[in-house]
Amino acid sequence: MRKDWAGSGVDLHLELSAGGGRRGALEDALRAAVRDGRLARGTRLPSTRSLAAQLRLSRGTVTAAYDQLVAEGYLTTRPGSGTEVAAVSTPGPVPPAPEPAALPEPVHDLRPGQPDVSAFPARAWLRATRHVLATAPAAVLGLCDPRGRIELRRALAGYLARTRGVVTTPEHIVVTTGFVQSLNLLAAVIGDGPIAMEDPGHDFYREVVRRAGREVVPLPVDELGARVGTLTPAVAAAVVTPAHQYPMGVPLHPSRRHALREWGGLVVEDDYDGEFRYDRQPVGAFQGTAPEQAVYFGTTSESLAPALRLAWMAVPPALIGPVTEAKLHADIHTEVLGQLVLARLIETHDYDRHIRAARLRYRRRRELLRARLAAALPGAVLPGVAAGLRTLLLLPGGGPSEAELLDACARRGIALRPASPLWHGAGREGLLIGYAGPSERAYPHALEALAETLTRAAGREPAADSGRSTS
Repeated sequence: MRKDWAGSGVDLHLELSAGGGRRGALEDALRAAVRDGRLARGTRLPSTRSLAAQLRLSRGTVTAAYDQLVAEGYLTTRPGSGTEVAAVSTPGPVPPAPEPAALPEPVHDLRPGQPDVSAFPARAWLRATRHVLATAPAAVLGLCDPRGRIELRRALAGYLARTRGVVTTPEHIVVTTGFVQSLNLLAAVIGDGPIAMEDPGHDFYREVVRRAGREVVPLPVDELGARVGTLTPAVAAAVVTPAHQYPMGVPLHPSRRHALREWGGLVVEDDYDGEFRYDRQPVGAFQGTAPEQAVYFGTTSESLAPALRLAWMAVPPALIGPVTEAKLHADIHTEVLGQLVLARLIETHDYDRHIRAARLRYRRRRELLRARLAAALPGAVLPGVAAGLRTLLLLPGGGPSEAELLDACARRGIALRPASPLWHGAGREGLLIGYAGPSERAYPHALEALAETLTRAAGREPAADSGRSTS
């Protein structure tokens, strides 16, 4: 029986010129593939029998072409290893110029918005993955509902109700590939009018909304949270962080929550770090008090890892149809296996156990950071460190500027974020410092380097014991 070429050997795409003999055309095609890098050094070529079948040539023609290119130094043969592209220099064009060198990675990465990925629950994730692959029907590998797999939406509905007080059903949850996609989808379907976003607030998310074609208006923040009394009926939606305002860290005061409900417009609730609180009782989701008015956003970016690209929206009935259609046309649906694994983690309470362990770990880090910053920059203000994975350091007057501190830290290999861009207009100077990103082993060293750098930048000498860690 004739062997089907589709199941034979190693695939190799070659286009043979029409003119000249077949052997010469094959030699030219192989030379060109080696010269332009399509066949890299060490690449194993198909056997003569396999390539002859693929190209519908005689085996003798392919053998003769291989022998010629071996003689020219393009290919090499070793008994038992077949034919490979030679690891020696071959004639060819001048190699392309090297790409520009990438910026060096910081020695100490204290930028906000990232968890300690070295503490990712790999064993629990692996157990859940094995369970999913062993038990899930093959149909899960096909296309699914744009809202996401029902298994995850059911798990999320129960988890969010239990831990955050969210009132929703699996039918009203949409799984997305991250907070940014959630924001884009919503910006595309809500009515006309500007979108109010907290001031100060996340500058990147403001830009996401603007790039979606929406006008952004500032929603001022004070010690009670967003000043929702400034909202008008012309505002299409208000994006707020009621549990833990970003970056000031204050929860939305009960009177402001009541005023937000009275305003009656669409509320977009960003609950990005509602699971991480340390010195106060949990603040329930605003959505639980106004499920017909609020869209609730959650994500695994800080609870597990940003690379998972798993987030969700609890959507009011009036918007679930438009949001689902927007998701369909954005990317049809989010990757499925990760959804099923996360659902399994929630069902087995491995997700709860991971959150509890992370909460204790981050609390210890926060205590150490707060003590070091107070000693390094006396008079600096540290608002809102009762929850979350970062702290805002507002600089006192008369000391080094934000730019000077950032430059000093950069020269020490410390990556931070400036605070001033978080304001819609001219903002207060300061530093936004994340304390979750480094590993447990690296964090004390990062904190030591930060405290020493800030102390020297302030014109003082570090204390003799400033490098000791109590963690």
